[in-house]
Amino acid sequence: MSLGKASMAQYTAESYTDNDPLPAWNNGKIKQAIISYIQQITDSTSTHFIPVIDRIATFDNDGTLWAEQPLVQELFILYQVKKMVEKKPALKNQQPFKAIIENDTAYFKNGGQNAILELVAATHTGMTEDEFEAAVKDFFSMAIYPGRNVPVKQITYQPQIELLNYLRANGFKTFICSGGTVEFVRSISEELYGIPKYQVIGTTFKYKFNDSTVTIMREPASKLSNDKEGKPVGIQMHIGQRPVFACGNERSGGDIAMLKYSQSSKYPTFQLLINHDDAAREYAYQEKDNASLKAAAKYNWYVVSMKMDWKTVFVKEP
Repeated sequence: MSLGKASMAQYTAESYTDNDPLPAWNNGKIKQAIISYIQQITDSTSTHFIPVIDRIATFDNDGTLWAEQPLVQELFILYQVKKMVEKKPALKNQQPFKAIIENDTAYFKNGGQNAILELVAATHTGMTEDEFEAAVKDFFSMAIYPGRNVPVKQITYQPQIELLNYLRANGFKTFICSGGTVEFVRSISEELYGIPKYQVIGTTFKYKFNDSTVTIMREPASKLSNDKEGKPVGIQMHIGQRPVFACGNERSGGDIAMLKYSQSSKYPTFQLLINHDDAAREYAYQEKDNASLKAAAKYNWYVVSMKMDWKTVFVKEP
């Protein structure tokens, strides 16, 4: 059951409190709808009440919680290639490292998804979890985001940080459901979003336990591609129930299945789609087929206009 735009009348009577839980959001129908939804499903006398145990929210990461032009994980892959070649120069003559060093885009264009997975596997496996996490932390300690000239940690969205905090203050467990690899997102989820590692769902590799060193090693074989139809599968495997609040973004159609899955819950639900329409403060881009926006219109999901609905976009400098 969805409390989407078709049920907008339910939200118009609610007034804002003096203590604004979403100060980076402009006052308008989206902000009011979020607040009114939370008020209703947390009111034990309301027919829309949701028990705390069932208050599950899932958020995509790239383009939903932080910028994705370019993808941060792509920047990390380039960083890893450089570090690995420095340690082992012979790698520069081997694919897929050779293609990256020589900027051979045709290699990945012709190889498609398999070539990309090959690159991810080459830079993300063959080490322990502790070693990989240390590499990610080193990357974040120095990485600068192209085009904005700020540390990567400063490309997270302030309105979304407030939304995550607001949901948690009202009994929600907040999960990241990302197409990125789960280990990469877990390494920064607590620090950036207040989301612990065990509440991150992402693309995964197969694991192997090394008894002699008592460590977990990742093998270069994919177990789950957590994108599009893979997202509901990942949610079921990790959480075991549908989220009642789901938020994704318009870029590749990757979040449509997750939002549809959320909407099928027996409880009142809320679906939110971030539209990147602010070229001045962030970026302006859309899908060629407008699949996500068409789905939002068809299923009555809320569409956030970065330009109109967000008072500010990025987190402030610490």
